[in-house]
Amino acid sequence: MEIERSEAMESESEMISHKAYARIGLLGNPSDVYYGNTISLSLANFFAIVKLSPSDDLFIQPHPVHDFVHFSSLSHLVGRVNSEGYYGGVRLLMAICKVFFNYCKDNSIHLHHRNFTLSYDTNIPRQTGLSGSSAIVCAALNCFLDFYKVRDQIKVEVRPNLILAAEKELGIVAGLQDRVAQVYGGIVYMDFNEENMDKLGHGIYTPMDLSLLPPLHLIYAENPSDSGKVHSKVRQRWLDGDEFIVSSMREVANIAKEGKTALEEKDYSKLAALINRNFDLRRSMFGDEALGDLNIKMVETAREVGAASKFTGSGGAVVVFCPEGDSQAKLLEDECHKAGFVIQPVQLVPSMLNEIDLKTLQNGRD
Repeated sequence: MEIERSEAMESESEMISHKAYARIGLLGNPSDVYYGNTISLSLANFFAIVKLSPSDDLFIQPHPVHDFVHFSSLSHLVGRVNSEGYYGGVRLLMAICKVFFNYCKDNSIHLHHRNFTLSYDTNIPRQTGLSGSSAIVCAALNCFLDFYKVRDQIKVEVRPNLILAAEKELGIVAGLQDRVAQVYGGIVYMDFNEENMDKLGHGIYTPMDLSLLPPLHLIYAENPSDSGKVHSKVRQRWLDGDEFIVSSMREVANIAKEGKTALEEKDYSKLAALINRNFDLRRSMFGDEALGDLNIKMVETAREVGAASKFTGSGGAVVVFCPEGDSQAKLLEDECHKAGFVIQPVQLVPSMLNEIDLKTLQNGRD
């Protein structure tokens, strides 16, 4: 019995566990995929957690809820697919396994041959634009960095690219912004100008002081029924040089630049105006059909009480700033409850980078 207990304790001590948090695009999105600028922050309210334990065989453990394959009836299966979609997190873990392995092989990074079991859990609400998929991938990548002891060999700036590459394997269309926020933690200003993206393969990422942020709120629908149309012609119009789209996207990027200054100066009335302008520009470019009625209603619910609001991502959740403080926040809560929306104060995440990570950043500047 003593031997079994000591083996169990040893196995437990070898287990590696990492969290990655949901994210809020505060300003500048969606210009990150148009060589723009953004400010994003990690959201402590919701997270994904991945655990890695050494094992004889390599095993990716399905989640009992998110990878559910046992149903009581056909109608149960269809209802489940309608509410949760077809996919859980197993495919995400398999994709980052492949991308991580190939990156290390291509860059002559030696990996030992020991196997592992991966499991995951998440409380990030689905279809809310809070980057639930990339959180699972990010947490898994952090487990690999420690299990294979290669954290010092894969630069922090490159890690968001690996996460995005894993998602692209699965046909997920997205930009780097969310993955940067999840790798770095805290609040980050990001510059995706074309020259750096072409030369470095990534943007310039500048962590900011969390104390610069005023209190924020998050609004989302518990059962999103209308997330708008995913497909949009904006990308093609931008590629075709459409003057309205190009100039509007440039203005969206500039909002992040102005927002950085507004935060540093704690000019919160300016911040409120920028948040509202960011959403208005998105709406003018993409149109109401693409945005979705439910998403627009969340923004308008906040604006009805005089609060500033915009999407956290491409829709599904809204970030809100109440410039008039607690009394306005109380009005906002009342209106959200009437409309059937969930509202929570935004909880912040400090930097996720450790000393080894910071050294890779420093080495990149030398």
